[in-house]
Amino acid sequence: MDDPPSARTHSRIHTAPRTDVSQDQGSFRIHFNFPGRAVPDHDDHGYGPLATVVESFMHPGTLIRMHQHRNEEIVSWVPEAVMRHDDRQGNELVTDPEHLMVMNAGSGFWHAEETLADDPPLRMLQIFVRPHSLDLEPGIQHEAVPDPVANDWRHLFGPKGTDAPLSVRNDVDFHDCCLDAGDTVTLPSRPGWHTYLYVFEGAVEVDDASVGYTESALVTDDRTVSVTATDDSTVVAFTIDPDAPITRQGTIGR
Repeated sequence: MDDPPSARTHSRIHTAPRTDVSQDQGSFRIHFNFPGRAVPDHDDHGYGPLATVVESFMHPGTLIRMHQHRNEEIVSWVPEAVMRHDDRQGNELVTDPEHLMVMNAGSGFWHAEETLADDPPLRMLQIFVRPHSLDLEPGIQHEAVPDPVANDWRHLFGPKGTDAPLSVRNDVDFHDCCLDAGDTVTLPSRPGWHTYLYVFEGAVEVDDASVGYTESALVTDDRTVSVTATDDSTVVAFTIDPDAPITRQGTIGR
């Protein structure tokens, strides 16, 4: 995919505007954010095992009928409202600000999503991670997450063996943070890994780069980078091993 014309590079920080890749199905709308598109001459819309970060909207009273995913890890992050899930394994789950869901689709997982007529409008992120191998055992994780602490990162998922409450089957960590205007945190990092940041609400400065509402930044080294909120903000960050082995046969997150 071509690099967006307004993408900007600040040293090793590559920023990108709100995506123009979207689908509108009326009561269900999605915007695809591709972390690889910010990097000039990068030949992959994703970045290592992180395929895409999808901003999803569902009106009250919306049903997305039973459908199958294969060979992708799908994480549902709901900072407000509720997303209702059921599947052919008999699970009926509610994902909300207190819970996170990871669907490890593997060789195949069927599910449906719904909002009821009296639910509030839903805006969420659905995160697609490329697994390290094809046709893994399918399953689902649905866990309570720690209460957020202002101006502090929560570690919500990572590879197996980390201290995060949920896991994905490749080398990606996920953090979120609610930042008060004027406050600064250090961007999560790991030695040898890179970090992708997405602004869900508000606006921030990533070192000297301005990143606004629904914009993103990719830091292509592991140096210390500061994130300062210019408005009250909610941000998410993914630390990524860019050299991790990946598969690219997911239903959506190819």
